[in-house]
Amino acid sequence: MTRVTLRSLTEADRARVHEILSAPEVSQWWGDPDEETDGLLAEDEDQTYAIEYQGRTVGVIQGWEETARRYRHAGIDLAVHPEHYGLGLGAEAIRILAQRLFDQGHHRITIDPAAANVRAIHVYEKLGFRRVGILRDYEQGPDGTWHDGLLMDLLKGELR
Repeated sequence: MTRVTLRSLTEADRARVHEILSAPEVSQWWGDPDEETDGLLAEDEDQTYAIEYQGRTVGVIQGWEETARRYRHAGIDLAVHPEHYGLGLGAEAIRILAQRLFDQGHHRITIDPAAANVRAIHVYEKLGFRRVGILRDYEQGPDGTWHDGLLMDLLKGELR
């Protein structure tokens, strides 16, 4: 039974998205909440969704595509408000979006959490994502220092 639904993110979601991205447990990985909220709500080709659970937006999930024929694949980014951690809602949202992306013809999905984000990495591995390698000095944290990322991927047929 599916407990979460994904619906397209709209400008009306701005305050809740900002609230989710402002939670310290989220912003430490995502960065500046104002900048990230603007980015998620910008008009572009990404598939950006609100994650809804029991009538409330509990997170956001975004899919993006590499459309070059020889490299065609998709990627996912996810943020869930910490008051909903431990319920499996983020994992469920990833399953839904990953299946959509596979159904659209993608054979591989990537995700790139901070290498220190043990909680997220654990969830992604439970879903079938595999560690590909460390992306050294991959992203700049709010404190201005550079942090490693972990590139993970999931091939069609590996989703658990």
